[in-house]
Amino acid sequence: MKRLTSVLILACLLPLTLSANEAGLTGETAELWDQALTAESELRTRDALQILLQVEKIAPDNSKVLQKIARQYSDSTVDTANEEAQRRLLDKALEYSQRATDIDPEDPVNLLSLAITQGKMATLEGNKAKVEAARVIKANAREAIALDPGYAWAHHVLGRWHREVDELGSIARFFTKILYGGLPEASIEDAVYHLEKAAELDPENLNHHLELGFAYAAAGEKERARRKLEKGLQMPSREKHDEAAKIRAKRMLDKIS
Repeated sequence: MKRLTSVLILACLLPLTLSANEAGLTGETAELWDQALTAESELRTRDALQILLQVEKIAPDNSKVLQKIARQYSDSTVDTANEEAQRRLLDKALEYSQRATDIDPEDPVNLLSLAITQGKMATLEGNKAKVEAARVIKANAREAIALDPGYAWAHHVLGRWHREVDELGSIARFFTKILYGGLPEASIEDAVYHLEKAAELDPENLNHHLELGFAYAAAGEKERARRKLEKGLQMPSREKHDEAAKIRAKRMLDKIS
C-alpha cells in the first residue's frame, strides 16, 4: 500500500494565512496573531504554536485560531522521526481540527484539513485505516469544492487523490476491494483537471505546479510535465514541506528527462 500511504500524507495541513482582522481578532489577540504568523513564515513552528496557545486562552471558540493551532501540531511532525511522538502530535492536530470543524462545519478549510489530519494519522495505522481515510479525503475534498469552487487547495487535494489512486494499479485495487471494500473511482483526467484548476487559482504556490507536473507525467505528457516541474522548482520555498516536495519533483524530473 505504498502508493495509498502517499496519497494520505499530502504533506501537511493546508496553508491558512489570514490577517488578524480576517480571523476576527483585535487588540492583544491581534498582536499575538501577527507574531505567530511571523514565526510560522520563518518556519519556527514551536514558537508559533506557543504564541497561538496564548491566543486560544483569550479566544477559545475562534475556529481560525483552532485551525492554525492544528496546523502547527501537524507541521511539528516534520521535526521528529519518532513515531510515537508523531502520533501524539497528530492526536493534538486532530483534536484542534475537530474543534474548529464543530464550531464552523461549513468552512471548507476546516472540512478539508480535518480529513487531511485523519489521513496523516492513518499512515501510522494498518491498511484498513488507510483505505477508510482515503475515502474520507475524496469525499471531503469534493464537499469543500462544493462549498467554495475557488478553493485551490481543495482542487489540489482532489487532483492528487485521483493521480495517486489511479496509479495504484489493477492488482492493488483488486486486493483493496476484496479485503477492504475498495476505493472510489479515480482517473488521471480528473487529476489533471483539478490540479490545473489549483495552479490557475493559486499560481504563487509551488506545490500546485509540482503536483500538476506529476499528473502530466502520469498522463504521458512528458514535455508539459518537465515545464511544470521546472517552474515549481524555480519558485522560492515558503512552507515547511516545500523542500521535501522539491526533492520528489527533482527525482521525477530526472526520471522523465
